[in-house]
Amino acid sequence: MTEIDLAVIGLGYVGMPLAKEAVGAGLRVVGVDVDPVKVEALNAGKSYIDDLTDADLEHMLAHGFSATLDETVLARSNTIVICVPTPLDEDHRPDLSAVEGATKAVARNLSKGTLVVLESTTWPGTTDEVARPLLEQSGLVAGESFHLAFSPERIDPGNPKFGLRNTPKVVGGYTATCRDRATAFYGQFIEQVVPVSGTREAEMAKLLENTYRHVNIALVNEMAIFCDELGIDLWEAIDAAATKPFGFQKFLPGPGVGGHCIPVDPSYLSYTVRKLGYPFRFVELAQEINERMPSYVVARVQRLLNRHKKPVNGARVVMLGVTYKPDIADERETPALPVARALLELGAELSFADPYVKEWSVDGTPVPREEDLADAVVNADVTLLMQQHAAFDLDMVEAKARLVLDTRGVLAEGERVERL
Repeated sequence: MTEIDLAVIGLGYVGMPLAKEAVGAGLRVVGVDVDPVKVEALNAGKSYIDDLTDADLEHMLAHGFSATLDETVLARSNTIVICVPTPLDEDHRPDLSAVEGATKAVARNLSKGTLVVLESTTWPGTTDEVARPLLEQSGLVAGESFHLAFSPERIDPGNPKFGLRNTPKVVGGYTATCRDRATAFYGQFIEQVVPVSGTREAEMAKLLENTYRHVNIALVNEMAIFCDELGIDLWEAIDAAATKPFGFQKFLPGPGVGGHCIPVDPSYLSYTVRKLGYPFRFVELAQEINERMPSYVVARVQRLLNRHKKPVNGARVVMLGVTYKPDIADERETPALPVARALLELGAELSFADPYVKEWSVDGTPVPREEDLADAVVNADVTLLMQQHAAFDLDMVEAKARLVLDTRGVLAEGERVERL
């Protein structure tokens, strides 16, 4: 049987860029997933990942990559990297069911000397307390008969400057030998590997990165609310503060936070702290502020309409951009969803325009898609700019829209245009 250098479990926005770089470095790579639709698409050369083109995928397939539902390929793999989702459940608690399922599959097929790396974001201690006992059900012992490490993913979908190869990779091992083995593995195709003393430090590094962003976004979101009431242009104030060459990092307000990381990761840290018996007040306050931003956006739409003697009920509202960040198709945790839900409950006639999303629904109710942006903004009572996709002609929106609420601060304020 052919030996496999790398098996990637979870063929999403984390797993596929990893597989791509490994193939590019000459490694023999196989992808494993439980979704037959994904496996079939990948083997047919059809990418569903923003940062992976069909041409990229064809190159990978030509150099030996394949996707499979068959977990037994793990038994022939020198390195196994787990890149499965770690969402929150309905009570905002970590849902590790995908991690546990993937780890059990590895345990059923674990061979002596294999390196197993968890990349899925989780609470500190997961690698040692959850993954390791499951893996050791194979009869093999971590740090002795197989290697175990944690290396947090740092994928930023749509980032044209930083990808997997040139973003430093943090690695923590269960033992020093595990760390060294994982460091050597990633060093084959990542420019800088940053080893840390253990898996908990690596797990904490990822949560710290995103909690930092979460808290600072909440800060400017709360400032946006009271600056509006004080008649202060916060966007201008932020630009002015950003001219300071030290001691300040620019964060911008918006309609809420989206994607997998910012809305989810800090809750993992809060969950860990709560297990110690006290709340993590910074994170929980930031969560409260950021989660109320969609409601604030809807209140601003109501106010804008009221000033022009129009009710929300029956008003034509077009939402521009429903993804969580610009110029990608990723809708995970998009704040556009709770905004749309509230507008529909108030009776608005809602439609959307987004070059990356062909169909969109709210709680099962389809939202009409606008094909002609100019017609859409001319006919809408309010244009709600949720995401500044480069494909949008913002000058036209400024010139032709009846009323605009700009949640991204990219339009010039005027008689018909308000910024959040």
